[in-house]
Amino acid sequence: MNYFKTGLLLAVMTALFGVVGLMIGGEAGMLIALVIAAGTNVYAYWNSDKLALRAHAAREVDEASAPEFVAMVRELAQRAGLPMPKVYIIDNPQPNAFATGRNPENAAVAATTGLMRMLSREELAGVMAHELAHVKSRDTLIMTVSATIAGALSTLAQFGFFFGGRGDNRPHPFIMLAMMILAPMAAMLIQMAISRSREYVADRMGAEICGNPLWLSSALEKIAGGVARIPNENAERHPATASMFIINPLRREAMDNMFSTHPDTANRIAALEDLAQQMGIGGMSARAGAAAPAAAPVRRGHAGPPPGAPWAGGRAGRRRGPWG
Repeated sequence: MNYFKTGLLLAVMTALFGVVGLMIGGEAGMLIALVIAAGTNVYAYWNSDKLALRAHAAREVDEASAPEFVAMVRELAQRAGLPMPKVYIIDNPQPNAFATGRNPENAAVAATTGLMRMLSREELAGVMAHELAHVKSRDTLIMTVSATIAGALSTLAQFGFFFGGRGDNRPHPFIMLAMMILAPMAAMLIQMAISRSREYVADRMGAEICGNPLWLSSALEKIAGGVARIPNENAERHPATASMFIINPLRREAMDNMFSTHPDTANRIAALEDLAQQMGIGGMSARAGAAAPAAAPVRRGHAGPPPGAPWAGGRAGRRRGPWG
């Protein structure tokens, strides 16, 4: 999906503000909602990364507090030709990660403690390379801005249901209830259109950055299994941020794949395994749709890490996080 289409989708999401405002308060409500939408866009451009990190209680780490993890991100950023991003850890048992920031110079990557405990060093490198691929493609601004707008739109729709209009000017309660449900759903569909195609691109770029597609495919299996078993309460409280994660953190998403903000994990794994074959890297074939258990070993036959990589120097799976 090119940037023109992405910009168009963001514009449509902004226009939804006007529609909701019109239903709440007529023309005056529409103008107020559009002003709010414009302000949200400006605010999101400068602050959406901070909002996302704060929503998930992320804490920044450095070489002193998490030396091996930070060294890994630094090496991967150098391989990707990127400035060193800020590095955060989220104290959450669910394995997951995301990237945020308006540009590569102001980027941040975050991983949960659950992710760092569950994955081998090579698999963690694959995940962080995927997140850096989003930074390199400048997806992070688009995803965080869309998450901010979607969250604000949902809040506006709920506000309209309880406080919209007065007397004869108040829409029928059924219409208000439908708006409260359909407006966030429309925002979710737009987020889906924005994010789904970008995940495949980030998977491929991330595999090239870390040097082995099978590291990322193995990580995706484990993350998918962990997400299915372990809830993420912060994500459930802030569902608009779900599109930012490497795998959707919302457990209810498994109920309806049609509306997921992410491609099917089995399809992503298959694409990565095809890429590994093209690169001449061997490994066990993943079963379509099957998630590996948390303690599953890294696949044999993987190519070694790039020379000098901070996760080199041990058999895959021997050293587990959180590192530092």
